[in-house]
Amino acid sequence: MPKLQTLPANSSADDILAVLKRDGALILKDVLTPAEVAQVMNEIKPYVEATEYGRDDFTGRKTTRTGALIARSPACRNLVMNKTVVAAAETFLKPFCERIQLHLTQLIRIRPGQTKQPIHRDRWAWGTYLKDVEPQFNTIWAITDFTKENGATQVCPGSLGWPDNYQPKDEEIGYAEMSAGSVLLYTGGVFHGGGENASNGDRYGLNITYTLGWLRQEENQYLSCPPEIARTLPEDLQAMIGYSMGSYALGYYTPPLPAGEGPEVVPPEYALGRRDSGGSQFGSVELLEEVRASIQGAD
Repeated sequence: MPKLQTLPANSSADDILAVLKRDGALILKDVLTPAEVAQVMNEIKPYVEATEYGRDDFTGRKTTRTGALIARSPACRNLVMNKTVVAAAETFLKPFCERIQLHLTQLIRIRPGQTKQPIHRDRWAWGTYLKDVEPQFNTIWAITDFTKENGATQVCPGSLGWPDNYQPKDEEIGYAEMSAGSVLLYTGGVFHGGGENASNGDRYGLNITYTLGWLRQEENQYLSCPPEIARTLPEDLQAMIGYSMGSYALGYYTPPLPAGEGPEVVPPEYALGRRDSGGSQFGSVELLEEVRASIQGAD
């Protein structure tokens, strides 16, 4: 059975990417303190307890999936903006975009009796259309200990080059066994799936995923965290969840106001009170220059 490599919590982005490019996944050990883990659990547990089970074998008939964690949990906001993880995500994704964004937040609780989730690639959220671009940088934070018995995530290290229709053999599947407070980092292209919970306790894992700024997010952050909540957040978190331009002309909107009572073309920050309405504007001058530079540098 293959083992995932474990790195210390303070690993550099370069060290993390070296393993990800080879294996597709790794574990950062004990990134959170016990107090930080307890805070996450305390803030999200009421929502988790009220969440229904999945309705099919993929979402899990003994599994609950609780989202909108930016709006619901300050502790989860800290995890989303963890400096080590964000630095690695940006280094990994920036070759394919000007800006990265949050793709989803979801607390996955695997309960006793849940069978193994089918092995899959998370990048299949966009079908199989993206062939030469890696669209995702993913995390699963252990809020309880992860063991093979209680449903530790199944991972196939080294599976990045496998064809999409490949069926992994048992001996090719490892398990992300890790202590609470550790985090599994994995790419959109690695084969993986939730594990079987044969224990008598729940397994809590917090799935936080980042993606290219020009792709549609799996969790619609504008509905999960609408402007009246988003405007209370720090600016870097606002930008991460999507209240910013994905590129110079990607993500603007027109406030649906009566004629003459508002601007026609503004970036998303306008909805949060962070831009004036003095004329039409897509993105910033800096974003426009990034687009021009990428065009000039193309073959």
